[in-house]
Amino acid sequence: MENRKNEQEAREQIKALVKEYYHDFKEKKEPFCEGDRISYASRVFDEKEMCALTDAMLDFWLTTGRFADEFEKEFAKWIGVKYAHLVNSGSSANLIAFMVLTSPELGERQVKRGDEVITVACGFPTTVTPVLQYGAVPVFVDVTIPQYNIDVTKLEEALSDKTKAVMIAHTLGNPFNLKAVKEFCDKHNLWLVEDNCDALGSEYTIDSVTKFTGTWGDIGTSSFYPPHHMTMGEGGCVYTNNPLLHRLILSFRDWGRDCICPSGQDNFCNHRFDGQYGLLPLGYDHKYVYSHFGYNLKVTDMQAAIGCEQLKKFPSFIERRKHNWLRLRKALECVEDKLILPAPCANSDPSWFGFLITAKEGSNLKRNDITRYIEEHNIQTRLLFSGNLIKHPCFDSIRGTDAYRVSGDLTVTDYIMNNTFWVGVYPGMTDEMIDYMAKVIIEAVR
Repeated sequence: MENRKNEQEAREQIKALVKEYYHDFKEKKEPFCEGDRISYASRVFDEKEMCALTDAMLDFWLTTGRFADEFEKEFAKWIGVKYAHLVNSGSSANLIAFMVLTSPELGERQVKRGDEVITVACGFPTTVTPVLQYGAVPVFVDVTIPQYNIDVTKLEEALSDKTKAVMIAHTLGNPFNLKAVKEFCDKHNLWLVEDNCDALGSEYTIDSVTKFTGTWGDIGTSSFYPPHHMTMGEGGCVYTNNPLLHRLILSFRDWGRDCICPSGQDNFCNHRFDGQYGLLPLGYDHKYVYSHFGYNLKVTDMQAAIGCEQLKKFPSFIERRKHNWLRLRKALECVEDKLILPAPCANSDPSWFGFLITAKEGSNLKRNDITRYIEEHNIQTRLLFSGNLIKHPCFDSIRGTDAYRVSGDLTVTDYIMNNTFWVGVYPGMTDEMIDYMAKVIIEAVR
């Protein structure tokens, strides 16, 4: 007992020093001055995250453990799902979310090689990469401006007898038309995967029911990369209300094993040595039975410890993002004759990741001239990720093949590729920073 008491005292002494270190060397103390660098995104944290990380480091458990368990429980409760599972990145979350749909346990709804998944080319590549790598066929549909999400009027045209799923992202926090997409999926018995990596905290209402994005479909995914809504450094999450998908997520995340024992535990099911699996001998150790070709994509407890503290702050992060987005939009209304400003999807309350801006047709403005001026004034800009994914070098080897399909044309997608950029609204931004960004953007346009 004395040793445990002394260890706890030592922990508290170490964390007290970490807290002091944060306030001396990491805490931002200087006010913003015009011309200071404004990033499109940044981590927002204090001594609590650093102390939680220290706690996990002193445990030296290293892999998934008590902090991961705590985060998964609290995150599931907050977002409103039954099951949430941490992974090592948002891209891994998308990989797992798609791969569970390929499990033979899903019967007729299993996604097989050659089956089609409706998506968009105007987005981040790892929403699409798992589909291509598995050998399924992404079907690309155009998007709309100023919501920058899938054009739902084109869904029926994209449908074929091979369509098994829809997998799309909520763009920079702005929900896609979930009502229309969900009705389409329900009508044709399709899986719906919501890539929620850029929209954590966004809400959508259907028939007077309001829920967070990521929870309307069969599976939702999140990313905790540093620029995102909250961070663990690296990290992601896959969540669902479906008990079968929940079990499959764990299998594909944890080496493809059939066993559901938590990390570091044995014989959770009490049938470790009495089962018959495949062509294995009777009683083969269940911990080494593999029902899928899986991965090891678990998060470390050190990352999860940071996430536990970030989650406590997260509601305030959402409100600040909304505040910053609205302030910037109001300030830029004076140049709406030359710029297309973003608009939220109907029936939604977005948790904005960024502020999208598009040069209007006929304005004689060139996107690169605008962003060059803004960057020269120390404000970081970003494009809408791939713009049009199928124009990238990664498609060179499959261009013109049946590895993918384009439904209709991608006219709006191409316009975004050539004319759109965005700036940040992350919660660490002050009103002074937002006002300076608006001033510089207006100068760039005029």
